[in-house]
Amino acid sequence: MPCPRVLRLLRGGLPRLGWELARPARGSASAPGAADFNSFVARTNTCGELRSAHVGQEVTLYGWIQYQRHGLFLVLRDFQGLTQIILPQDEAHSHVRKLLSNAPVESVVRVTGIVSSRPPGQENPKMPTGDIEVKVETAEILNSCKKLPFEIKDFIKKSEALRMQYRYLDLRSFQLQYNLRLRSQIVMRMREYLCNLHGFVDVETPTLFKRTPGGAKEFLVPSREVGKFYSLPQSPQQFKQLLMVGGVDRYFQVARCYRDEGSRPDRQPEFTQIDIEMSFVDQAGIQRLIEGLLQYSWPQERGAVTTPFPSMTYEEALAGYGTDKPDTRFGMKIVDISDILRRSDIQFVQNALSYPRGTVKAICIPQGVRYLKNKDLESLKESAKSQFNQEVMDMICRPDGSLKSLLTKLLGKEQQSELMQALNVQVDDVVLLAAGEHKRVCSALGSLRLESADLLEAAGMMLRDPTAFHFLWVVDFPLFLPKEENPAELESAHHPFTAPHPADTNLLYSDPTKVRSQHYDLVLNGNEIGGGSIRIHNAEQQRFVLEKVLKEDSEVLSHLLEALEFGAPPHGGIALGLDRLISLIVGAPSIRDVIAFPKSFRGRDLMGNAPDYVTPEELEPYHIQVSWPVAETEAKKN
Repeated sequence: MPCPRVLRLLRGGLPRLGWELARPARGSASAPGAADFNSFVARTNTCGELRSAHVGQEVTLYGWIQYQRHGLFLVLRDFQGLTQIILPQDEAHSHVRKLLSNAPVESVVRVTGIVSSRPPGQENPKMPTGDIEVKVETAEILNSCKKLPFEIKDFIKKSEALRMQYRYLDLRSFQLQYNLRLRSQIVMRMREYLCNLHGFVDVETPTLFKRTPGGAKEFLVPSREVGKFYSLPQSPQQFKQLLMVGGVDRYFQVARCYRDEGSRPDRQPEFTQIDIEMSFVDQAGIQRLIEGLLQYSWPQERGAVTTPFPSMTYEEALAGYGTDKPDTRFGMKIVDISDILRRSDIQFVQNALSYPRGTVKAICIPQGVRYLKNKDLESLKESAKSQFNQEVMDMICRPDGSLKSLLTKLLGKEQQSELMQALNVQVDDVVLLAAGEHKRVCSALGSLRLESADLLEAAGMMLRDPTAFHFLWVVDFPLFLPKEENPAELESAHHPFTAPHPADTNLLYSDPTKVRSQHYDLVLNGNEIGGGSIRIHNAEQQRFVLEKVLKEDSEVLSHLLEALEFGAPPHGGIALGLDRLISLIVGAPSIRDVIAFPKSFRGRDLMGNAPDYVTPEELEPYHIQVSWPVAETEAKKN
């Protein structure tokens, strides 16, 4: 089903997008200053703009036949809305009636006729054009439509694969039309804010470049030089820093980026980000810029954006929410109960607290007894075990206010009371408790917090307001993290160009594991929509990070290191994930719903069948041979 915010699209066309490009309100003619959708084309009006003020006018409309009824009328659709077309019933216009009656649904037609008021009682208040109809006089079938693989209606369920295969048909839906047009307008407003109001320069950076140390895997592009390959950049990171060295001062780009991340749900191998870099700026300056940018470009129908955005440190986010991208729309925060249980005789608790980073934490699931089944609780505990190797205990608050758990017989009444007070436990609440290493416990409970919220909402509880937008800055990340495959080695938490926190600079050379970074993430409703940092602008410090801390070959970045030696200014920046941001604004279940031609979750273009095989002859100039024998056979078939 379409999201609640756009249910009104199904009967009437596009809602107001805010700003100057909105269509006129129901019952009025075109608003002054509105965009002219009819310039340079043969139509007089779109299918979504006719109102009572147009009655008596002759109009020419172009669009697709959405619906037909018994040779009496049809509904014509274009990108902006729907108009009811009345077919002539007199003998003189029988050829027009026959032409339109026999045209298949989704055929493209031109109709010319007179705008009339609908008969009393036949108005459609749910349709923006519901006060009028067009009595057709002449018509032309511009292109007939063959049998469709699916109906072009938002409420008709289609498989994801079918939608991807016939994306050009899927794009005709009001939902996707709305998403793409809203995206276009938001980007336009962002350009206005950055370039016109704050002097940013829109610069295009190269797509063909070289491998960047660290980060995500990059796509390789062969060259005609033997053994040499380009890489498609995962971001314009190096180029925007070099633009600062070049004195551009303020850079902006709607940048195409590429990551070879394989089969990952709701990720795209190519994506778009709003890429920004500034000279002589600090972290607070970048944050104020982005808050102003989002406030300026935010759609009016989504409500006002309040600034400044709240902020919390990485450690606070991990301790309270178990993640570095907290969803702050609801409570159920993680609570540290180590001090309460430290005096208990519970063995696994004492074992956990005996370690340096040992802790005992819990979350309280409101009304869990009413909304969750036993199998749900078992599923939550199994999830913690399988994903985080973390055991979890549950406690239930009975109607008499007492706790039911395997642990209660090991806790005194005073400890039970303290526990209930710390977690604000009410009747029918469920408590999930975990003991162990701090980060693992927090991560496990953070995941269970989100899973519990999903289960509660699926059972009917209203927990997270779908119309609310909660922005949050997460700051003071660690500069380095242990590598998962080899914890003795370090990798950049953000990227290798991120500057250390000014207060921790000395630790960089003595104990890099304790260094905080000048890295900041922007989170919206539990989703990371942006990330950036103040950069290292000193060549010696950058070389030390690459060679001594990360053990990377600095020669790969010799051009950047040399540039930093030629008077590089202090600089910093950020990138906003445009696809994710728009999908959250429109309430889309997937970022694929805000991209015109997305790839499948396996990274394939099902419409054009890409990637595809090429012949050995086409590979020869690139000095490449495919060793898989099937490749040549398949290529020859094609």
